[in-house]
Amino acid sequence: MSAGWLAQLAPDRAPPAVGWWPPAPGWWLAVVLAIALALGCVAALRWWRAPHRRYRRAALAELRRIRASAVVGTPAARAIENLLRRYAIALYGRDRVARLSGTEWLEFARTAGGARLAGAAGRSLLAAAFGERSDADPGPWLTAAVEFIRAARPPAQVRATAAQQTRLTPLRGSGA
Repeated sequence: MSAGWLAQLAPDRAPPAVGWWPPAPGWWLAVVLAIALALGCVAALRWWRAPHRRYRRAALAELRRIRASAVVGTPAARAIENLLRRYAIALYGRDRVARLSGTEWLEFARTAGGARLAGAAGRSLLAAAFGERSDADPGPWLTAAVEFIRAARPPAQVRATAAQQTRLTPLRGSGA
């Protein structure tokens, strides 16, 4: 080889430096996995800290079963009243709710978010469930019960112990 041929070659050059953007596919995958993990942790934390949401879903599902069963009058009133009391005990604890009856129960329901239960619908529900025989339509009772279940929020100190003390169990023998 002659020196002339070497002079005709291009000078040595280093390749350009690797840029930081766009990242390699592995980094995109790592970011997606990190976001999914963070969202999963948030969802698990919310589930862990809020058992009252499960109680609410169970109570609303049972109300739908009562409505679908087409039970009217006294049996419907007893089923709804039983469900409301179990739901309140699950949220607020047995010590606070189990002793309440009559106007005390209706006042508790009003302060817990069930304003309709403190009115005529609540009084007629209690009368039909525990006193006089009735063939009334359960529509107003169901509406008041849904309002109470959706509005009731457990106090902070009861939330942790409510799941340990009681569970919302399905009615037995009510035909609902």
